[in-house]
Amino acid sequence: MADPLLSIKNLSVQFFTYQGVVRALEEVDLTIQKGEVLGLVGETGCGKSVMARSVLRLIPDPPGKITQGEILFKGEDILKVNRKRLREIRGNEISMIFQEPMSSLNPVFTVGDQMEEVITLHQEVDRGRAKEICIEMLQQVKMPDPERVLSKYPHELSGGMRQRVMIAMELSCRPDLLIADEPTTALDVTVQGQVLTILDDLVRRIGVSVLFISHDLGVIAQLCDRVSVMYAGQMVETALVGELFADPRHPYTHGLLQAIPSIDEERDPLMVIPGIVPRLIEPPEGCRFYPRCTKRFNPCDKIVPKLVQVNPGHHVACHLYPRESEKS
Repeated sequence: MADPLLSIKNLSVQFFTYQGVVRALEEVDLTIQKGEVLGLVGETGCGKSVMARSVLRLIPDPPGKITQGEILFKGEDILKVNRKRLREIRGNEISMIFQEPMSSLNPVFTVGDQMEEVITLHQEVDRGRAKEICIEMLQQVKMPDPERVLSKYPHELSGGMRQRVMIAMELSCRPDLLIADEPTTALDVTVQGQVLTILDDLVRRIGVSVLFISHDLGVIAQLCDRVSVMYAGQMVETALVGELFADPRHPYTHGLLQAIPSIDEERDPLMVIPGIVPRLIEPPEGCRFYPRCTKRFNPCDKIVPKLVQVNPGHHVACHLYPRESEKS
């Protein structure tokens, strides 16, 4: 297999607060291949957005700090590049769509000014050509009357239109990697479906790799090739989408899937995962899911499980699946 486009190895991120040290990410590993759409799921506060922002070194310091690990993008460690190189990467080679487009767009500049600035910053084109590219990208995201939209301010557009602007802006420089951090969370279901269809069509046509972060497992199943599951700052399972939905191995993943509503009248009542997500200032000593797990046993409260391969491409961090070296 070819080298991955993005490889995150042993990444740990901490936030130093007046209440204590928040261990937001703990020795996380993740890879994305060229042309792949990888879904990242987990409950609120599990570290999905922290990981996404770490890729572009957007963790505010203070109070946050990347304490260890590597983020290799096309073989280059982003954590070691200088600020000039980082500016070249941001928006050009790696783009990011945030959760709420209204907070990502500057309210005092028109849509056209902001889109053209991104294009002229990273491409050697004049303002006239930049405007043509803006119109072309807005047409690709099926924006009605794109020339008129360029003259509008963000508050004059609906939520769905603002998100289409963000997609067009972030893909205008043809990045190698697009990070989409819950891009449809603030949209109603109808608009959400339209935006996802547009995004899926564009990324497949352009060939860009995507890290797609979402709470919605239905969206993940529709859009992604592989999926990684996070819990309390740690990676607990990674597999092809079809295999993970058909055969989840980690108790947490199983609980998430059992909590999805179904139209099947014969299905058992929805499962409720007992307990609450642990405070990351004082996480459990062993497996962080241990206090809520119905399958826990002796080593779970003392030893942190490592990711092991249970099937080709299917990895899980659970003591139910010991490493080969431990079996022998």
